[in-house]
Amino acid sequence: MTRSRLCRTFQTAPAAVPRDDGAKYLRSGLAAEGWQAPDWLVPDLEDGTAPDRKDEALDNVRDLLPEYAPEFAGEIWPRVEWDYGDGATSERGRGQIAELVESVGEHLDGVVVPKVGRLADVEDAEAAVEAAARETGRDVDLAVIVETARARSDLREIAQFGADSRLAALVFGPVDYAAELGGRDVGGSPEWPGLYEALSNEASANDLLAIGGPFDRLFRERAGVTFYNGDAYAEYVEREARVGLDGSWSLHPNQTEQANRIHLPSEAELREAVRKIEGFVEAKAEGTGAVSIDGQMVDEATFKNFENTVETVRAVHEARESQTREYYDADLLDRALAAG
Repeated sequence: MTRSRLCRTFQTAPAAVPRDDGAKYLRSGLAAEGWQAPDWLVPDLEDGTAPDRKDEALDNVRDLLPEYAPEFAGEIWPRVEWDYGDGATSERGRGQIAELVESVGEHLDGVVVPKVGRLADVEDAEAAVEAAARETGRDVDLAVIVETARARSDLREIAQFGADSRLAALVFGPVDYAAELGGRDVGGSPEWPGLYEALSNEASANDLLAIGGPFDRLFRERAGVTFYNGDAYAEYVEREARVGLDGSWSLHPNQTEQANRIHLPSEAELREAVRKIEGFVEAKAEGTGAVSIDGQMVDEATFKNFENTVETVRAVHEARESQTREYYDADLLDRALAAG
């Protein structure tokens, strides 16, 4: 159900900031075009918005979505307040879910619930979304941020619950997770290889999306000059792609543009996949179960890997045809769309 859903980029945008135009970043995200337009825009009512601006943030989302959402190319998933250890915060989140679904539900694809605890807390969050959807007749899904020790401990049960519920995606929140574990900022960030592997595995086993965590070292300073930290972010996203995550968290339009490209197979990767799919299909039609192509033995298992590459391109093509037309040779793209 959800694996065909496209989420190369999960871009959070503070829904209210202390400026003359408090909706500046939300408006910018909704108006983004081309490679800087995220697949999922996440208007942030939680950590990205100051405590005294939560009401303004909710108003901004309700006011801007009717104007901008119809032309927005991706999906819209507001992040509400929630905290497994603070009933008052979670209650505010329930109210935000109800208000958003009732007022602008036709423009929402889902809501993002942070700081969930054990399975029972995820079930409570899903019940809040289900109640709002049932009340309004809207089709709204749920994504949860895995950023607590409890959620990590119940990750498999949470993912299994998602197979038959409105849960569509698991998102990693490394900063809150490290803090809850008692981690200290002593320079650098943990790479979390075990957690990323588990997140990718459990999401794949239960037809959910897996989204990586934010990279917050946006800028670097060297010799008195501050510059965008693009190389480090690219390495971060490539590491997530290698372990099978479907998309990456973005905090800035430059990050969105990079992640959109990195989570799209390169032309060389697509050309290899198409050539080997075509060769394997031809050999199979002749009664051969495996065939050597360019020195590699291609059978049903390796065929699936190449098919994953083509399916990714097809999903992007369906949602953002202008990107695939720009990115690939026309003949190669046509072969990819017809392959298999």
